[in-house]
Amino acid sequence: MNSISPNIVWHQSTITRRQREEQNNHGSCVLWFTGLSGSGKSTLAHAVEEELHRHGCRTFVLDGDNVRHGLCGDLAFSEADRRENIRRVGETARLFVEAGVIVLTAFISPFRDDRERVRKLVGDADFIEVYCHCPLQVCEERDVKGLYRKARQGLIRDFTGISSPYEEPVQLAYSIDTARTSVADSAGQVMDLLVGHGKVRRA
Repeated sequence: MNSISPNIVWHQSTITRRQREEQNNHGSCVLWFTGLSGSGKSTLAHAVEEELHRHGCRTFVLDGDNVRHGLCGDLAFSEADRRENIRRVGETARLFVEAGVIVLTAFISPFRDDRERVRKLVGDADFIEVYCHCPLQVCEERDVKGLYRKARQGLIRDFTGISSPYEEPVQLAYSIDTARTSVADSAGQVMDLLVGHGKVRRA
């Protein structure tokens, strides 16, 4: 925990993360959904959250668009701003983990180094990366927000998959084929992941 601000000291809480997890009756972690725009990240994150809620788990979804309405509202989409966006989200997610919450993040997060930086910040045991693998063609066919069409017309600069790269995970990530797998089945796979990591108990 480094800061450029002088004369500040970290104040340790008297209630520990473990105590919060025990009260919640489940472990805390970051479920990091990454993939192209239109790959199903937000849809899957919210489907998993609904399932966790039914299990009585404390959760929160950090969605890429929503975060840019507030916490990251001052950032654009240059490479530097994208990296700062992910840095802020990583720090926020870490706070949720300390609070004993399962935080689900839905961000394109196109650069491997940025995702790995968050992994190191949170810790391997608490960072579960889920790659929503979906071919660009399928994402463009979906084009839920009409962004690909605008990017192809040159109306959006630095658009991931068109004029800016997406670096696929090469290790440690769990991949789900969201082009062929239903939302319900994908959510079931993520729930199995959480059970396997010892974060929740099987119902």
